[in-house]
Amino acid sequence: MPAHQILTGGACHLDARQVIGALEKTQLLPADLLFIENVGNLICPTTYDLGEDFKVAVLSTTEGDDKPFKYPAIFARAEVTVITKIDLLPYVPFDMTAVREQLAGLNPSGTVFEVSSTTGEGVEPWVDYLGARLEAKRAATP
Repeated sequence: MPAHQILTGGACHLDARQVIGALEKTQLLPADLLFIENVGNLICPTTYDLGEDFKVAVLSTTEGDDKPFKYPAIFARAEVTVITKIDLLPYVPFDMTAVREQLAGLNPSGTVFEVSSTTGEGVEPWVDYLGARLEAKRAATP
């Protein structure tokens, strides 16, 4: 899968203009599926519209279970939260039940996936979800 880095020039977030500018300079389009990863903190990128179909928040068990409490805006706006590194749950202080309760309180209609890239656990439902969203978009596009 090709990747392209977009430099923000010191800003703490991407904006839609930067994304479309980068897409116009690359060979990434046309694409059926495009991931925009906005790295850095969980505060700055929350309110910016990048033209995405939906937002996904990624939460790693190794980062701790306090992130939905510390950064509620991203989890409230994200249609999906993917909790990663679940294979490490026996070794890190991460209360999955508490996190799921926090996420449900912030976004009752949000979907949560628990995945491990190491073991593959939970990856198939996440990929199936993406496939269903892609098919729905194709069906809605004339």
